[in-house]
Amino acid sequence: MTNVTMNGGETKMEKSPFKIFIGYDPKEDVAFEVCRRSILKHSTIPVEIIPIRQNELRTQGHYWRDRGPTESTEFSFTRFLTPFLSDYSGWSMFVDCDFLYTTDINELTSLMDDRYAIMCVKHDYAPKETTKMDGAVQTLYPRKNWSSMVLYNCSHPKNKVLTPEIVNTESGAFLHRFMWLEDEEIGDVPFVWNFLVGHNKVDDADLKRTFPKAIHYTLGGPWFEAWKDCEFGDLWSKEMEEWKNETAVGNKVQA
Repeated sequence: MTNVTMNGGETKMEKSPFKIFIGYDPKEDVAFEVCRRSILKHSTIPVEIIPIRQNELRTQGHYWRDRGPTESTEFSFTRFLTPFLSDYSGWSMFVDCDFLYTTDINELTSLMDDRYAIMCVKHDYAPKETTKMDGAVQTLYPRKNWSSMVLYNCSHPKNKVLTPEIVNTESGAFLHRFMWLEDEEIGDVPFVWNFLVGHNKVDDADLKRTFPKAIHYTLGGPWFEAWKDCEFGDLWSKEMEEWKNETAVGNKVQA
């Protein structure tokens, strides 16, 4: 919260923007831009969107881990720096860049519960494919995709474990399975907030409950040629065209 001085000298408390960290990888720049735009397009609350760029974190001395063979993106491990980057204060969110939001993020933040250290969609997901995206290896592990969209209660004492030293040295199993937490410290979020294309399904009989609020193109999205015709690809492509048009108009105005 911040103090804002009003006309007449009185002050009021203004809510600070909700911090949303989006994983960034140069080869998926357009996915980041579309994810970012879809959040801003629907949001009725102030948000601050921050790309997690590995090169910047390395320059700042916060990340020095060597890239392993199973890391399909540059944010495979940097995502766990979210509480640190939030000064271990308040709530923040991390989300992969291969998401498209169809609904107001305020609906998601209304689910935040201080009883939990983190909250996420608890997928039971075992992909059959051996590769994803642009040929990246598909790895299997418990709690797969749980870490792809996480609400972090950064003030929670348990999350102070996530220092740069731990994120740079602990195993993938420790981090992606949230092994610094007890099971009861992980809150549940409805699956529509991390709807896995190719895995989750829309129930026509209960469309309102099952239509995705956040579409996750986990196997690959329309920004890859091999996945341009994937389910809900048309929604992503429409958002991308709107972003491109806005960018073109903005460039003309600056010129």
